[in-house]
Amino acid sequence: MGKKDSGLMSKEVALGKATALCSQSEHCESQIMEKLSSWNVSVQDAYNIMDYLLKEKYIDNKRFARAYCHDKLCYNHWGRVKIRQMLRHLRLSDEEIAEGMEAIQEDAYLETLQNVLQAKDRTLKDKDKYLRKAKLARHLLSRGFETELVVDAVDAYLSINSL
Repeated sequence: MGKKDSGLMSKEVALGKATALCSQSEHCESQIMEKLSSWNVSVQDAYNIMDYLLKEKYIDNKRFARAYCHDKLCYNHWGRVKIRQMLRHLRLSDEEIAEGMEAIQEDAYLETLQNVLQAKDRTLKDKDKYLRKAKLARHLLSRGFETELVVDAVDAYLSINSL
């Protein structure tokens, strides 16, 4: 029901679904455009819906970037490199990404790095210090933490917790 004869979803139905979706959680423009496309909304209707959502503040890329950065650090334990890469993948501007990255508090960031480091160390069975160091560093780098921070954190951790 809500679809026109051409197989396209009507603008009214799509707008209702989009506003409901944006009311439930933060989304960026590219995510909603993908949704509208998957719902077979005409291009013109999609642009009109996006204009409405932006004007009424259902979508705010800067607000999305701040929430995304916070959530990925706190719940996924990602570093800045990976978070920035994923925000670029979502087609946010450099300004929006920078504002989101500013929301990451340095003490929380370093604490997350230490927690990820300690959690990974508990899973390692290797006794060789160099092999252990390499595995810890690789893990932290794969989580998106910066190389300089990883090297310093792993060195400091292993000097304190030497076998």
